[in-house]
Amino acid sequence: MSRKIDRLLLLDGRLTPSTGGGAFETIDPATEDVLGTAADGTPDDMDRAIGAARRAFDETSWSTDVRFRVRCLRQLREAMQRRSDELREITIREVGAPRFLTFAAQLDAPVDDLGWFAGLAESYEWERDLGRAEPMGMPSHRRVRREAVGVVGAITPWNFPHQINLAKLGPALAAGNTVVLKPAPDTPWCAAVLGEIIAEETDIPAGVVNVVTSSDHGLGAQLVQDPRVDLVTFTGSTETGRNVMASAAPTLKRVFLELGGKSAFMVLDDADLKAACSYAAFSGIAHAGQGCAITTRILVPRARYDEAAEITARTLAKLGAGDPGDDRTICGPVISAKQRERVEGYLDLAVKEGGSFACGGGRPAGRDKGFWIEPTLVTGLTNESRAAREEIFGPVLVMLPHDGDDDAVRIANDSPYGLSAAVHGGDAERARAVAGRLRTGTVSVNGGVWYSADVPFGGYKQSGIGREMGVAGFEEYLETKSIAEGVT
Repeated sequence: MSRKIDRLLLLDGRLTPSTGGGAFETIDPATEDVLGTAADGTPDDMDRAIGAARRAFDETSWSTDVRFRVRCLRQLREAMQRRSDELREITIREVGAPRFLTFAAQLDAPVDDLGWFAGLAESYEWERDLGRAEPMGMPSHRRVRREAVGVVGAITPWNFPHQINLAKLGPALAAGNTVVLKPAPDTPWCAAVLGEIIAEETDIPAGVVNVVTSSDHGLGAQLVQDPRVDLVTFTGSTETGRNVMASAAPTLKRVFLELGGKSAFMVLDDADLKAACSYAAFSGIAHAGQGCAITTRILVPRARYDEAAEITARTLAKLGAGDPGDDRTICGPVISAKQRERVEGYLDLAVKEGGSFACGGGRPAGRDKGFWIEPTLVTGLTNESRAAREEIFGPVLVMLPHDGDDDAVRIANDSPYGLSAAVHGGDAERARAVAGRLRTGTVSVNGGVWYSADVPFGGYKQSGIGREMGVAGFEEYLETKSIAEGVT
């Protein structure tokens, strides 16, 4: 990737520059080098994309030909796997993702998951026979049919672009919908290359998938408001999610939202403290803490608070922040100067609120280029502080004391969010019981991994509406039609 590359839009089956001819730069967050440009889509481009998706849904057999859709999805998976080396380097350079994560949720896992959605579409019960009955004395034969919703507008963030792009595209396409994908301006290439692969290496018909990269955040609002769009799926901040709901309301289109989190990592008093705190440190700063489900509040027994802080700080310092291209790196840069400033603002706030840094608290030495923050542990705060309640989206963990299981559950649930949590304890049954009391969409118990194609992902409270992944995520993209036929 030494030479600069230009990436194009995918509109109605064609790779094309924007109608305005504009382009914007994509930046390596580790070095601030310009990687190349992406087409800067305009409102006219978005209008064309929506029109193409509408025609492809209304005028082709895509929504009804399950066998063809399954074949196309498997083609897409195989094509992405063939180009995995190229995609891996793009992900490391454009996203700042540590290399080790590209063998998991940053690339390989979501690509492989396309096969799971293809298999689900192949085996799914698209029509269910309810048999005969006589409602109101009228002999009738009833069936329930599941059908595609229509045109899907997918708006995705920059932190795990392949995972989130494919977690929306995979089930939406498997269900028979057409899609307009609007990726974040920070990571346009991950989506643009997906568009290239679809156009050049699959039989997905023109208009079924359209990719509109743009520096203009307003195009997302255009996609949400357009009456030709039947459903909007959005992943991003809770604040923007509220705006998406409000913008979708005039046309009463369906929305499902995967939003923010401030998830708790709960260490019970019978846990192996060293193992639990080391694991909390590792998982909390992976990809520089830029994950909505990352557990950034560490709840530990009050009597062992100082010991837990020392273990966690020592682990964070050892992990450090490093080159995302290095196999050993866990914490790379944050995505942009803007995000770095946001994180630094929260570090300043934590100090004003009475907190102190057991580790980190600034930019790592020797990193003059790139958007870097040291892995940081904040101690001395309460759960009422903003730094402990608001999503920071950086490699910053806040450690809070608890006075037993009931108190830990109270603190964990005392949040506007409810996306994820983790519980570590020596007694597995006790840990499971604590997990059952948490108001969150996903819970890891003693290191269990819930991330998988067949597991629904989403949140309670202000962490979202609906689910991605699993059968539940697939069915978000379906309508239900009941048919009753009169019989004699």
